[in-house]
Amino acid sequence: MSDNQAAKSAGPAEGTPLRRQPVQQRSAQRVERMLDASAELIEEIGYDALTTTLIARRAGVAVGSLYQFFPDKRAVVQALTQRNLEKFMAAVRERLGGVDHQHWWDLVDSLLDIYLQMHREVPGFSKVHFGDAVDVRLLDDRRDNNKVVSDSLTGLLTANLNLPEEQLALPIAVAVETADGLLNLAFRRSPDGDEDVVAETKYLIKGYLASRLGE
Repeated sequence: MSDNQAAKSAGPAEGTPLRRQPVQQRSAQRVERMLDASAELIEEIGYDALTTTLIARRAGVAVGSLYQFFPDKRAVVQALTQRNLEKFMAAVRERLGGVDHQHWWDLVDSLLDIYLQMHREVPGFSKVHFGDAVDVRLLDDRRDNNKVVSDSLTGLLTANLNLPEEQLALPIAVAVETADGLLNLAFRRSPDGDEDVVAETKYLIKGYLASRLGE
């Protein structure tokens, strides 16, 4: 089994930051409140100033209750980041259903638009993205965060574009790394993402993928 196949069979990321999985609905809701609270606080004060005490207070739970599920703030943010990746991939799957796959380059616009929307609307996402602001291997200790994202996209696109995984894996990885760097530039220029840089990013990624995968 290849590394990509192993990654896909295990899901978007290996392992879980949770000390124990919530069994009852009430416990699951409590964990979600902790993740929501951490997202709000990251948006307001940033990751460095975040503490488990602040998370618990905002979530309306005792600190001891937080420690039942998470060993530290890093684990809370890891779970939040995993949740954001799951949201991203769910949105990509939904968008794939409405795209004419004969014009696959429309997928580039869709993927970048979903990312931009999350950056603008999802609390805390603009501060940590898919984890690099905390740890380049926050999502999975065996792969860097962009590799987790590109592996997830490769698995999804392999199933939808009728292209072999070995043909997609490297171009998707290069596209993800390139888009990551250029979108960082876009958001340095404007809080909402500089439209000209975003447009250039889409143009560049489409041209690169067309050169590798064909029109």
